[in-house]
Amino acid sequence: MVILITGISKGLGSGIASYYLEKGHTVYGISRSRNEDLEKYRNFHFLSLDLSDFNAIEKNLSGFIREPGHYDLVILNAGILTEIKDLKDCSLEEIKKVMDINVWANKLVIDLLFSNIGHILQIVAISSGASVYGNRGWNAYSVSKAALNMLIKLYARENEDTHFSSMAPGLIDSGMQEYIFSLPDDPRFSSIRKLKETRESGQMPTPAEAAQILALSIEKARNEESGSFLDVREMG
Repeated sequence: MVILITGISKGLGSGIASYYLEKGHTVYGISRSRNEDLEKYRNFHFLSLDLSDFNAIEKNLSGFIREPGHYDLVILNAGILTEIKDLKDCSLEEIKKVMDINVWANKLVIDLLFSNIGHILQIVAISSGASVYGNRGWNAYSVSKAALNMLIKLYARENEDTHFSSMAPGLIDSGMQEYIFSLPDDPRFSSIRKLKETRESGQMPTPAEAAQILALSIEKARNEESGSFLDVREMG
């Protein structure tokens, strides 16, 4: 397959890129920082791009994504987490920064894909259980992922020849969890204690383990209605 993945510098993005490269697929990876572990693969192609810079996306992305002529799979993985706190304590500037990367950068990427590429078989946007649970403290991150789910649903209606899904990958022992683990316990944010307990129990998958689960779920997603929100933990 020919696969495009955003946010490949670390965490799940790095794990899923490694998984597909090891399988012999060709991966086009985008992130702000390089990933030396991925660059050892001959079938890996990289573009350094800050997805918060919309002008840079419009200027530099088309030439890079146009190279293969088609994509079997696009994984929109890049995203950021805000500080855990109440939504009332978040400035509009903070919220805008999260929405720009977690939602609007993906819109730009999708639009450029369809204006430059003749055939795209499947697009998967990495969402989160936070998009539906509404746990206190997840503020703009939850809002952005809920908006991402709807963005994907709408694009699915507009592009019936491409299968779309937004997908929650489940818990992953990544940099995000390092941040969560560093937080003091706060009775207002009960989900934080639960995440810490899961990590301490050893039940939280590594990025490499999560990548295998995600890859299998991406295959299964093609049997679901295009535009659906899916959680890998509920896909068997």
